Amino acid sequence: MWEWSYGRHQRSDMNVKRYRPCVLATCCVPWNEDFSFAEEIFRRQVRHLVSRGIRDLYIFGTAGEGYAVSDRQFDQITRVFLDETRDAGVQTMIGVISLSLATVIERIERARALGARRFQLSLPSWGALRDAEMEVFFRETCGRFPDCEFLHYNLQRAQRLITPAEYGRLAERHPNLVATKNSTTDTKRLRGLLTEAPQLQHFITEAGFADAAMMDECGLLISVANTNLALGQAYFEAGRRRNEAVLLDIQREAAALIAELLRLPGPEVHMDSAFDKMYCRVNDPGFPLRLLPPYTPASEATHERFVAMLRSRFPRWLPAI
Repeated sequence: MWEWSYGRHQRSDMNVKRYRPCVLATCCVPWNEDFSFAEEIFRRQVRHLVSRGIRDLYIFGTAGEGYAVSDRQFDQITRVFLDETRDAGVQTMIGVISLSLATVIERIERARALGARRFQLSLPSWGALRDAEMEVFFRETCGRFPDCEFLHYNLQRAQRLITPAEYGRLAERHPNLVATKNSTTDTKRLRGLLTEAPQLQHFITEAGFADAAMMDECGLLISVANTNLALGQAYFEAGRRRNEAVLLDIQREAAALIAELLRLPGPEVHMDSAFDKMYCRVNDPGFPLRLLPPYTPASEATHERFVAMLRSRFPRWLPAI
């Protein structure tokens, strides 16, 4: 039996998690031809996700080009995102990515002034942080804003992956560190996350979710499942029920789909956001594929090949009617 309180929940066995189990989805940022913010298309995307039952949304991860937006764009898009989700029963999260800790702090302050209380952090990546530097980073974010909740996005682009044991220690020091995002498929690492930092809710991408869900409760961070949100939700529910047959079936197909997808654009396309915008385009033909310069987006031809591949080889990953 679940008891809900803000972002936290508690199971009857008293094993406390700091964030609810759910499907966590990104909102990509669409750009006009002059690279101004395409507000109406963005609002349409948010409404689409909410109408399909997704209640945990974030902006400005790697898929949302959080590494590329200016401060002006950050403020403008954050304001629109919070406005669009204000009455939708959504738990929102604002991603903050920067080489500068001072910029991270300032962006949290400005988003907080707009009403945001949940943030997604990535480590600065100019150089891999040493242990003492990592401690400072969390002290100056989680520690500085005790009335906010934080998820840490653990990715190789930051040049340092936080270990399960380190997460356990960070969670003890910072009660408002509530969750993590991890894209690993390493079962040893997955088990470590779930056992060494059990108070955190760990969000795992499609490729590793089935294995993690068979071990313990975790959240699903959807990427390619954005093409068919109903399938992503079915995958998550199979994890909650520990339905191994369904989990492994979807996981195997997701792995095959992702492997084929990565071959489509060629070597020039290397940013996560290029692929995520193709997922958005599957559901909204008017969603632009553009990335902020200097990064290369997927081409129209690549997207057409992607849709053709879905139709011929992975039809259940197309949007549900």
